Amino acid sequence: MKPLAQLLLRKRSIRVVGFDDAPFDKSITDGPVSLSGIVCSDTRFEGMLWGQATRDGSDATDAIAGMLLGSKFHHQVHVVIIDGLTVGGFNLIDLPELAERLDRPCVAVMRRLPNLPGVHAALARFPDVDRRRELVRRAGPIHQDGGFTFQVAGSPPEPVPAVLARLTDRGHVPEALRIAHLVGAAVKTGESGKRA
Repeated sequence: MKPLAQLLLRKRSIRVVGFDDAPFDKSITDGPVSLSGIVCSDTRFEGMLWGQATRDGSDATDAIAGMLLGSKFHHQVHVVIIDGLTVGGFNLIDLPELAERLDRPCVAVMRRLPNLPGVHAALARFPDVDRRRELVRRAGPIHQDGGFTFQVAGSPPEPVPAVLARLTDRGHVPEALRIAHLVGAAVKTGESGKRA
């Protein structure tokens, strides 16, 4: 797989898959949470994946890896982006492991700088708090550059802001993530949400 900097230099279209969780019933613990995966070429919609992870579980990395590895899109995409480091509440993604298993750079994109003391306090309610905190640590430093807030595994951070800008139609949310959010909300609630 070509490095992200090389794709930018050659002005190639960048194929991306963006994953976001769909709305879920917060009163049900350990229930399934739907995951929407949207494939785009730059900002043009090209395909979709649908899967599940467990609310507050420990299967987010397996769920996302399985969705992409089991699809026709795996060999096509250059980069994987995720809406944050968690799905379904506090089901944390092991970002370096995901990048290694998929053999693709993986980027967790955040709308704002997370409140890390608040995150660590929330994780304290889980019996495997040490494992979850280790996954937060393994995700590496949080970068703020080019209007984007992100963590990355499988690539140096330097080309990531330019890649995210290429994948974004407007604002600071890559189109694949924006569509994943809209589709997930529409499938689960009957209409797309306000914040995308």
